[in-house]
Amino acid sequence: MSVESTEEATAAGATEELGEATVETDAEDESTGKSSSVSRLEEEGDVAADYLEELLDIADIDGDIDIEIRNGRTYISIAAEDDSAGLESLVGRDGEVLEALQELARLSVLSATENRSRLVLDINGYRKERAGDLQQIAEDAVAKVKETGASVALEPMSAYERKIVHDAVADLGFVSESEGEGAGRHIVVSVD
Repeated sequence: MSVESTEEATAAGATEELGEATVETDAEDESTGKSSSVSRLEEEGDVAADYLEELLDIADIDGDIDIEIRNGRTYISIAAEDDSAGLESLVGRDGEVLEALQELARLSVLSATENRSRLVLDINGYRKERAGDLQQIAEDAVAKVKETGASVALEPMSAYERKIVHDAVADLGFVSESEGEGAGRHIVVSVD
């Protein structure tokens, strides 16, 4: 019997004797689950950051990489101390290159860890700025629905951007649904 099995058996025996021990054991199991989840996310961040750092080196682009764990997701930011045109080229028109790099970083994590990743990549604050734009798009759509009473279809956007808009529309007390397939997937905002 391993040390872990002995501890589990002891804890199980203590649980049968004392009802309060159940709460403590459950809390320990829950915190262990959280810490393993955080360490998995940290590993994701390290793998993706290594991949992105190699990419920056190959492209001869300067940038500082920051890894953050928030809300059960890994966030990686690349920023330059000066205005680096190289980093801007990694964002691309309407964030298309950024989306592609995010998918490549996710694939590098999958290849290294055999776990699918939901990491979010940001370059030079593009996503933060875009979140403000998306909030305004949601507010404008809600205003139009209020004014006309008709549903409003928005332009196609990525899943990450649709999530931001869905949340903003819900906060404003309206309903939104994603419709369409692939690159044409978009949001329709309505009263209900």
